[in-house]
Amino acid sequence: MTDQLLTVTEAAERLRTSPSGLRWQIHQGTAPKSAKIGGRRMFRESDVEAFIAAAFSDQ
Repeated sequence: MTDQLLTVTEAAERLRTSPSGLRWQIHQGTAPKSAKIGGRRMFRESDVEAFIAAAFSDQ
């Protein structure tokens, strides 16, 4: 089974932030793992979900 790829806008919606906020996190190195595919920044759905789970496990 393959992960769905999410755009910056879609990942930002999942993370409840703005696309510009997510771009700032990418710049700072604090965003979920991503890659440029076809000239676009893409996130694997599982990486975004793991990022959210890790945020809750650190509490």
